[in-house]
Amino acid sequence: MQTDWNENRARLVGRVVGEPEFSHSNHGEDFFRFPLRTYRLSGAADQVNVLVSRTLLELSPVHAGERLVIEGEVRSFNNRTGVGSRLVITVFARSVTAAGEEEDDNRLILSGVLCKIPNYRQTPLGREICDLMLAVNRRYGRADYLPCIAWGTLAQRSARLNVGDGVRLEGRLQSRSYTKLTEAGQVKRVAFEVSIMTMELVDFSVPNDCE
Repeated sequence: MQTDWNENRARLVGRVVGEPEFSHSNHGEDFFRFPLRTYRLSGAADQVNVLVSRTLLELSPVHAGERLVIEGEVRSFNNRTGVGSRLVITVFARSVTAAGEEEDDNRLILSGVLCKIPNYRQTPLGREICDLMLAVNRRYGRADYLPCIAWGTLAQRSARLNVGDGVRLEGRLQSRSYTKLTEAGQVKRVAFEVSIMTMELVDFSVPNDCE
């Protein structure tokens, strides 16, 4: 989906590593979720959760072990149950096709506005990182809030941005495991974030959902 003031496109090529499981119902339609594993050129793997409607699933059945091409949008959901990550990130599938001999791929194109002050920092080894929160508007006044991360010189540029600035970026949706200390002890969790490859400033002339 694209308008003059937002863009949200995702394309994944990888292997299904779990059978689709029921996620939720919305406006009379059932939705299912399944994990898709896609490898980077470095050999590291990202495991992304794909959300698909029952209607699409009936047209294009999905089974563990298959290699698929998923095209759709990145979506966020604020988990208020207290179980698992607070911000849940998925790829909402618009189409599902067989991958054939196509190599793994993980590409996003997003346009939106920054909703938080950039958080610039350095790793213990001196690598520069900047965390961003991007709001990408949907129709009907809703928005997806997507955590993004920039590295190196791009992190330096990102650190100079302000809340409300419009950006268009290309990158990938990556998964990252971490350990969280809770009242029940240490719990392993997985976070998802957009790793930015390229980014440019955009001037949006319509209101956004960042407030």
